[in-house]
Amino acid sequence: MKLTVVSAGLSTPSSTRLLADRLAEAARDGLAGRGHEVSTEILELRGLAADIAHHLVTGFPPPRLGTAIDALTAADGLIAVTPVFAASYSGLFKSFFDVIDPDALTGKPVLIAATGGTARHSLALEHAVRPLFAYLRAVVVPTAVFAASEDWGSGGDEYTDGLPGRVRRAGAELAALMAARPVGKGTEDEDDDDITVLERQLADLRFD
Repeated sequence: MKLTVVSAGLSTPSSTRLLADRLAEAARDGLAGRGHEVSTEILELRGLAADIAHHLVTGFPPPRLGTAIDALTAADGLIAVTPVFAASYSGLFKSFFDVIDPDALTGKPVLIAATGGTARHSLALEHAVRPLFAYLRAVVVPTAVFAASEDWGSGGDEYTDGLPGRVRRAGAELAALMAARPVGKGTEDEDDDDITVLERQLADLRFD
């Protein structure tokens, strides 16, 4: 199976990339437990910024960006992680998905995540990122993962799971959806049926 990870972090090293790597590991573990082998491709949008801008003004992707778009389109599952700026996803993150064919993510399982300085930004996942992928007709897993600065190394408390627990849960949810979806699925008519099947299967899942 093919897993594509989109990281929109701007710095090096990047907490956004770190979170993306941990989520990818959790998804791979979940798929391995279901008997699936996974190839993972990481798309660092920082290195594609100029190509994305070029595509926006010309309508044609440079070769590197074209390869990245092909990797996303061919993936059986997607992890998308953005830093939060001004209570929303980054401009680079949005610009990348603006140049994606509107039908490319139809029925595709997607795990969304974000990083930010404080937990006050966490709702950006629900009011900005999740609606973006709903518009693109992707199947977004229930658990969205936000990592504030204080979350790294936190074990949580009696009311809230720590970051490692949320990463494991989200990765397991993505793995379940990917495993339930036929490999290489891509036609529109069949994808509409797949969405209903995947949602039903996800509703029946129980996570410890």
